[in-house]
Amino acid sequence: MFALCSLCPAVAESVSEMKSEFEFIKRIRAEAARHSDVSADLVCGIGDDTAIISEREGRETLITTDLLVEDVDFKLCYAPPRCLGHKALAVSLSDIAAMGGVPRYSLLTLAIPKQNPQSTIHNPQLEEFWEEFFAGYFALAEKCGVILIGGDISSAPERLTIDSVVIGQCRRGQAVRRGGAHVGDGIYVTGEVGRSAAGLELLQRGERMSEGEERPAQKAVRAHLMPEARVEFGRQVGERRLAQAMIDISDGLAQDLAHICADSGVGAVIEYDAVPVAAEVMLVAEDKKAAFALAVSGGEDYELLLTAGREAEAELIAISRACQVGLTRIGEITTASETEFESKLQLRRGGRLETLKARGYDHFL
Repeated sequence: MFALCSLCPAVAESVSEMKSEFEFIKRIRAEAARHSDVSADLVCGIGDDTAIISEREGRETLITTDLLVEDVDFKLCYAPPRCLGHKALAVSLSDIAAMGGVPRYSLLTLAIPKQNPQSTIHNPQLEEFWEEFFAGYFALAEKCGVILIGGDISSAPERLTIDSVVIGQCRRGQAVRRGGAHVGDGIYVTGEVGRSAAGLELLQRGERMSEGEERPAQKAVRAHLMPEARVEFGRQVGERRLAQAMIDISDGLAQDLAHICADSGVGAVIEYDAVPVAAEVMLVAEDKKAAFALAVSGGEDYELLLTAGREAEAELIAISRACQVGLTRIGEITTASETEFESKLQLRRGGRLETLKARGYDHFL
């Protein structure tokens, strides 16, 4: 927790412009109070050894965590701190949305490097960095009704590391899990895919985020640096029990669909021409085939991929329109003919079926 007695004293050395570790915590606590409404369930937030949350009868608690590591998940040379604060929360909100839940509380742990590399533009040792970081974090928290209730701070030998935890709720027994897909279900995806992967490629080629610009390249860059979690869409789908299975496509559409198939014991056929590939993908792809491959395997779109019966389609479309989120039916759940992970997915292209490889992001490859 952000409790004064429990944090590493060395962090004062890593944030050179802050008066002390305790001043840093005090400012986080004040900012959290300023941006958060009082929750009837929150007994105690930041300030003690733990937060205290009152349990609700008939509800289940959803807990998720995401780790962002400098030079692995982001680079300070292209990730403005305001975007980084936004993304740190958004990636965890997306997991709650994928379960059909409502995000309620967050915890944030920061490991701040004692010495920042000379080559980086955004320096986490400076007070301005954290003002921008928390401006992005709290703006998204306020938008989604999430309260920061604690966390931890320490120094790190080299790289900035951010651990984001979000706690949500859903009605008892109504969490939408990966293992519920049925043969005959339609497969749906929100928004468009591939824009974030294109944005990452552009950032690696030297493109940088510029406020106010509307060029396609800037749209792709913003999609990567400031992803939008489909919180309201996921909540409504979960509360109305419309999805049989759901997952967010942080690791890539093909790989995450393969997870649904594996957990549900089913297969899937995807229609090549139905997949909503973002137009910006062509900025970095040689042709349409390469664009499709990047779109279904690039990852970090944070769209929702779900399966549902035909009877739910009209209501799903109505929810998507109300949430101003696109929704596309891209295929159908089938009987699994193979046991291998990658063989569960098929792609129908030009009237012929072929294997769709379940490729996506893997931290250990």
